[in-house]
Order: sequence, then structure tokens, then C-alpha cells
Amino acid sequence: MINRVETASDRIRNSNSQNGVIQPLLTDMYQISMAYAYWKSGKHGDTAVFDLFFRKNPFQGEFTIFAGLQECLTFVQNFHYSESDIDYLRENLPPSVEPEYFEFLANLTADEVTMYAVDEGKVVFPRVPLLVLEGPLIVIQLLETTLLNLVNYASLVATNAARFRMAAGRKMKLLEFGLRRAQGPDGGLSASKYAYLGGFDGTSNVLAGKLYNIPVKGTHAHSYISSFSSLEDLHVETLRHKETGEELSLKDASLKWRTQIASTLQILQSEASDGELAAYISFAIAFPSGFIALVDTYDVLRSGILNFCAVALGLHDLGYRALGIRIDSGDLAYLSCVARSSFATVAKEYDLDWFENVQIVASNDINEETIISLNEQGHKIDCFGIGTHLVTCQRQPALGCVFKLVEINGEAKIKLSQDMEKVTCPGKKSVYRLYGADGHALIDLMHRTSEAAPQCGSRVLCRHPFQESKRAYVSPTKVELLHKLYWHEGKVQQPLPDLEEIRQQVIASLDTLRQDHRRNLNPTPYKVGVTDDLYNFLHELWLQNAPIGELF
Repeated sequence: MINRVETASDRIRNSNSQNGVIQPLLTDMYQISMAYAYWKSGKHGDTAVFDLFFRKNPFQGEFTIFAGLQECLTFVQNFHYSESDIDYLRENLPPSVEPEYFEFLANLTADEVTMYAVDEGKVVFPRVPLLVLEGPLIVIQLLETTLLNLVNYASLVATNAARFRMAAGRKMKLLEFGLRRAQGPDGGLSASKYAYLGGFDGTSNVLAGKLYNIPVKGTHAHSYISSFSSLEDLHVETLRHKETGEELSLKDASLKWRTQIASTLQILQSEASDGELAAYISFAIAFPSGFIALVDTYDVLRSGILNFCAVALGLHDLGYRALGIRIDSGDLAYLSCVARSSFATVAKEYDLDWFENVQIVASNDINEETIISLNEQGHKIDCFGIGTHLVTCQRQPALGCVFKLVEINGEAKIKLSQDMEKVTCPGKKSVYRLYGADGHALIDLMHRTSEAAPQCGSRVLCRHPFQESKRAYVSPTKVELLHKLYWHEGKVQQPLPDLEEIRQQVIASLDTLRQDHRRNLNPTPYKVGVTDDLYNFLHELWLQNAPIGELF
């Protein structure tokens, strides 16, 4: 059997097979209508350049993680209207649309489009194009909505995940538990994928685990605990000893230990739920090497911790080690500290060093501010399970990427607005990231493509695109070209990293930012500038296109 190395095209094809929804009709109707108007007016031969970018960082922060590039490449590579697509459009467009237009659409591909992009997983900033598309005007117009859809949510979730990771610290385990709260099944899959890309360690989403090779984690719900009312509900009580294979009663071992531990922890055994204990014993028999107990169904301090310790030590008698507990409600800082103290007491009393460090998982509607507050309170949590606030991005539901025409048939175009933030930067551009002597990024600098690239050690004037007084000289110690050629002549032009490699890209890229750019509260805005040449060109074009007012 021949072992074959996976190519970029293979990875694209594999990615495409995972989501049949991403197809040419996943677009806005006005794109189809505009395309016909272009075709009807003879502009289908025009060549255009479009920039995909955003105007403001999300979550009141000062950075964004770019994600969704491989999905974009999948879409572009497979862009083709099927026979049923053409039939549907023929039925839903006005009767005045000429039949030849549908023949034109039927033969359309994106092979003549060229796409430049920032590497997926890289830190990006407002106004800097994430994607630059060059080619037939009509084709790129038809790509717009789908590309925006693929980049907007992916980048938003990846950024949200990265912010949770920074708040929690690199040693803390983070699990994505958001499928049941996500915006539909595709939103759930995308959230799992891009949360992992942004720095999470695993997901509860089994399908995402299968499709994207993400570690899958899960314990049990309150319903499992409350389905047991007493120890009489236990239909199976025994478990084979891990070493000897002898069949022993985990129920008897757990009851023996509960009596001892109640005295050790000074907890009234009579207040502990027998139904909860039965549920723990049942689950431990099912998963003796992966036992994690949900301890807040009744009372964490008077029942959950006691019953967990009893079953955990019963498992230990049979050669197994319990993994830990999950707390899903209440004062997480206080409860985790009490739980850790209880485990330390048991560990010392019974000479079981490992028991002091069993895992404490918390999963109670946690957001970024909750984690920061818990850190300040000195919690003892080892792992956060995060759902709603991660996958729905409650603090900001959309990134706001836009797709703007910046050049047509070699002529630069500018979009004007009374809102200065919405004025576009005209023409095809090159973008460089300039680094200082300490290794941190200083500024992203946009150039006209006719300009020479900045050089290390050579001073370059960097200007704010709209405010004349904001300007500074930079002498970079490192210069990085942000855009790479990713799609040309119908082929992917770069080796595509896998999800694990993109995760590492996120970490490495965030490390290039100063701490004040990354901090949660009042971060320093990262600078995005233009060269003096581009500044003058932008403002000259602005004046040419802005109407002159008249006073009466």
C-alpha cells in the first residue's frame, strides 16, 4: 500500500465534504441580480479588486483573530452552479432575464480569480484587508456574501475563545460546551471548530470531534443524578478489580468510606443523598477510569463532595483513580476552595497524595469577566466548561466584516461617507507589519503596490489614513508581508496547516503584541497606518469624488 502525503487540494476537498451548505446559492439575491445587470451591460469582462476587512475590533478589545480562510478556499475551489441551481434561478428571476445569462452562470467558475490572504490564525486589525480578491468583476461579486459569512463568525468565535484563554491563563483547561445553545447545527459545528482554533482544549460536540479531530469531553447531567432515588435503584453493584479481576462490590466499599469520610470532614452523613450516591456508584461502574461527578444536584457541601469522596475511595480500593468533580451552580470560587480543602484533608488523613489534586471543573454560565473575577478571588478550579457566552458571542453578536470594491480595470475606487470610519482605502495595496527592537509588532502599514517595501533599519513615515496630525517615523527591526498568494489559476498556492498548527499560530501571533494591546480593560489601540504616498493618493481621490457644497 502506498502512503500518500495529503496536499493542500486534498485538504480542501476533505473540508468541502464536511459542509454541503457552503455553495453558490448561499448568497444574497441582490448578488445574482447585480451579476445579471453587469452581464447585461457588457461589464462581465471587467477586472476588479475587492478588499474584505472589518472596521472595529470586537468585545471592546484591540485585536482580532482571523479565521475561516480554509472554508473560503473550499468554497472558491468548488464554486459552480449545478443544474438544479440554474433551474431554481430561472424560476425565481424576472421573466425579462435573458436565457443566455443562465448559460453564462452554468459555465462560471472562480478559476480566473486571484486571492491574497493573511494566514489563518494570525492577529489582525481594523481596515487591514483579510482577503484581497482580483479578477472578473461579476465572479467576485457573486463570491461576496458567502466569503463574508465564512469569515465573520469564524473570526468572531476564534477571537472570543482567545480572550477566554488569555483570561484563564495557559495552564487552565477550557472546554466548549455550547452546542445546545448555538445558533443552529451549523453554528454549533462552526463554534466548536473555531473555539478550538482560538485556544480551547476540547468540545462536548461529538460531530465536531469526528469532523475536525477535536478532543471530545463530557460527564453527565443533573437528570442522571436525579433518576436515582435510593441505593435500591442500583441494579449493578459490582466492578472487577483493575489488577486482580476479582468481582467486588463498589456499593459496599463506597458506603464504608462514606461513614469514615463524614467523620473526617465533619459532615452529617444523614444529610447526604442516597440517590446521588447510587448515581455516582452507577456511573463509576460504567466509567471506572473516567469518573467525574456532578456535585451540585442537591447540596455541594453536605452531599455532593461527601458522596464523591466515598465513591472515589471505593474505586481506589478496586485499583482505579477518579478524575474529579464538576460544579454547575453556586459560588464557584467559594465552593471550589472548600472542595479543594476537603480533598486535601482526605489525602492527608488516608495518605493518598493524588487525591488532593483531583480535577475541579466549573460550568456555570461563565463569561470572560467571571473568569477574571474568579482569578481575583483565588479559586481552585482546574477546568472551565463554557457554553452560551462563547458560542453566541453575547457581548457582540457580529464582527462586521465588509467587502468593498477598491479598483476597477486598473482605476482606483473610493467609497465616501459622512462617517469617516466608512471611507475606504482605494486601490490594490500591500500590507506590512513592522516590528520593534523588543520583538513586538508596532504598526501595520498599508502601501500602494507601486511603492517599494519598507526595509529593516530604514526609517519610514507612517500616517493615520484620515487624521493629518497623526504621523510617526518607524525604523523597524523586522518587516513582515502580511498577504500571501493563496488562490491563483484555479489552484491553492500555499500549503494549508491543520487545525493544531493554526492553534499554534494563534499563540505565536498573540505573543507578538504588547500586553497593553491584549489586556481586558482599556487596551491600547494598535496602530494601522498608510505610507505618505498612499495618504496623499487617498485624499486626492477623496477630493476628486466629494461634491463641493454650496451655501445659500
